Amino acid sequence: MRITSAHAFETSVSNLQRRQQGISEAQDRLTSGKRVQKVSDDPSSAAAAIRALAASRRVDAEQRALGASRNAMLLTESALGDAGELLQQARETVMNAGNGGYSDSERALMADKLEGLRDDLLKTANRGDGAGRYLFGGKGADVPPIAANGLTYNGTAGQAQAASGEPSPLSMDGQAVWLSELDQALPGSTIFAMLDRTVTELRTAGRTTAEITQTVADGLGFIDKAQEHLGGWRARAGETLNRIDGIASRLGQGKLDAERQLSEAEDLDMLQAISEFQNRQSGYDAALKTYSIVQRLSLFDYVR
Repeated sequence: MRITSAHAFETSVSNLQRRQQGISEAQDRLTSGKRVQKVSDDPSSAAAAIRALAASRRVDAEQRALGASRNAMLLTESALGDAGELLQQARETVMNAGNGGYSDSERALMADKLEGLRDDLLKTANRGDGAGRYLFGGKGADVPPIAANGLTYNGTAGQAQAASGEPSPLSMDGQAVWLSELDQALPGSTIFAMLDRTVTELRTAGRTTAEITQTVADGLGFIDKAQEHLGGWRARAGETLNRIDGIASRLGQGKLDAERQLSEAEDLDMLQAISEFQNRQSGYDAALKTYSIVQRLSLFDYVR
């Protein structure tokens, strides 16, 4: 088989181009730190990387949703704690109103103070989460969920849930929290209704000592029940926060697993990559020397 100088020259040039391409690809891998830069590099690893990346992004979305739920429950737990403090102040006010030495006007001042605490409690019940939702709006409320009269619920009963794989609430059922009857034997015995009743009775002049004593006893009894009731809901918020922490821990582990799988699928072994680059560089240098020799094989070089 006859090998011409032109054929040898073309073969050398082709080899040089392939080696240049190989060096360029090796350099790109070193620069990016990725072994798999396109699907054709390793279809199996590329598919594994795509699955791992999708899993990582799902975890990111669930972590964001869980963060919104944690924030809402932290605010809810805080609001219920504030409500408990307001009820304690209300209890002290009602107890003071039972002082036998007070006149009707002095008891009326206690009633004014109790009414102010009642209004502060209503504001607490209508507190927002800073993201356009109401903490006690249930499944949704466009206006403050507890009406000013303390008797009407403007939200939707239930709980709004974050868009995550495991249920994580964004709100509490305000109807159950604030409008449940404290005494099943007494219709309408909700928190605000009973505070309003106590305020009205304390403001009424000319009542006997026995009547005042009964008002104070009833008021204290209902406030105690309200404190127990709201305390139970606060405990639920705390339990939810504990559960959210558990979910967050599992999601964090899932994120680490996805990142590890992604790294195994596409990341570069730097020592091996450096060795490969050096080998390709040496091969390219040898090809250049060969090319320089082939250039001198022309018959015209001998004729000269």
